[in-house]
Amino acid sequence: MKEKFIQFMQGRYGVDTLNNHALFVVIALFILNIFFNNKIVMLLGYLIWFMVIYRMFSRQTYKRYQENEKYLKTIKPIQQFFNLQKKRMSDRSHKYYRCPSCKQMVRLPKGKGKIIVTCPSCHHKFEKRT
Repeated sequence: MKEKFIQFMQGRYGVDTLNNHALFVVIALFILNIFFNNKIVMLLGYLIWFMVIYRMFSRQTYKRYQENEKYLKTIKPIQQFFNLQKKRMSDRSHKYYRCPSCKQMVRLPKGKGKIIVTCPSCHHKFEKRT
């Protein structure tokens, strides 16, 4: 049975980040529908679910890849923000600042007072309190 499924999926796109996030939205919509019993929410959930199934079994792998890349490019700033917040929470001995000219992230040790920072990327100098 497993071999037949593997053979069936050959040449098909499969699962990617866009599909995973869309499935999460579908589950959230179905849970919302349990509480509110709204036909529009249910219809939207089914439409997204069918889109996920279509993308997963599609043989147009290049188009599905391009869709996923566009989605990843769209959510990249959100992912970077949450990764930075996670890093800030786990690293208690440093502060994180952005360079005012090139927006490069700079990590500074805490407890040094006011220091002049040189950006490693653009060599712009700016003053920050640590």
